[in-house]
Amino acid sequence: MIERGATAIGVSRRAGLVIAMAAFIGLVAFFWPFVVAPGKFGSNYAPPLIFGVLLVLVLCVVMSEIAEGGINSKALAMLGVLSAVNAALRPLGAGTAGIETVFFILVLAGRVYGAGFGFTLGCTSLFASALITGGVGPWMPYQMFGCAFVGMLAGLLPKATGRREVLMLAVYGSVSGYVFGFLLNLSFWPFSLDPGSSIAYLPGLPFTEQWQRYLAFDIATSLGWDTGRAVTNFVCISLAGPAVLTTFRRAARKARFQAPVRFTAPGVPPSAVPKASGREAGPSAPAAPTTPATPTTKKPDQPHG
Repeated sequence: MIERGATAIGVSRRAGLVIAMAAFIGLVAFFWPFVVAPGKFGSNYAPPLIFGVLLVLVLCVVMSEIAEGGINSKALAMLGVLSAVNAALRPLGAGTAGIETVFFILVLAGRVYGAGFGFTLGCTSLFASALITGGVGPWMPYQMFGCAFVGMLAGLLPKATGRREVLMLAVYGSVSGYVFGFLLNLSFWPFSLDPGSSIAYLPGLPFTEQWQRYLAFDIATSLGWDTGRAVTNFVCISLAGPAVLTTFRRAARKARFQAPVRFTAPGVPPSAVPKASGREAGPSAPAAPTTPATPTTKKPDQPHG
């Protein structure tokens, strides 16, 4: 039985380490204008290098999860289905006032199936969507990791049930809409404006002034677009969240992603196998059939005669 608020697909230590390393490299890729000294990292070589490193890390995450049993064949099938659903949903809203129809599935799937599954689903969903819509470009790895962060953090939210859980996920989806736009703007801000602009990226400025320039750029260029995404996430999760959460958890119960394997002798029902506390109980021999005892009657004493 999958408890509400519990994750259906766990993450091993090695897979968690790879995910943490990939997330760290992704954050460095987003925030490099604030951490890299001018002249030390050529802008012409940055996008291909970041693209290659991030894709290799995503591959390591998936292979590590499969090797450690975190993603078995059933979980991999679920990952493929949800990636296809997200890839089909994205063209319905992308490009219209910031409306995005991808994030609410990411948030709900990450909540039910765990942070590792949400991280991988964010990458595969955007990759499949980019192939379908022709959106392959230098921005694609940033979009992949932005969605990966959305799915991963959804799996790390605190436990809650009922309406509190739906409200928490709706608020998180709204906030993640702003955070996603904030991160994506970092991918093109250093190259999109005239250096003479007051909100343009200027190498060598102090961190505080550089940060103020970027905040002004983000508010001036994408605040309205990000608001549309945030409102869409809140409305979709509030309306469809209870039904989708129930569907995902029912699928997890039927799939039994982490169900223990117990072997029994032929002819013995599973309920007859004793459950051990630490180790799994081994096969037990069937009990010998017993025959009911036949009652004996005492003959009455013969009369003397």
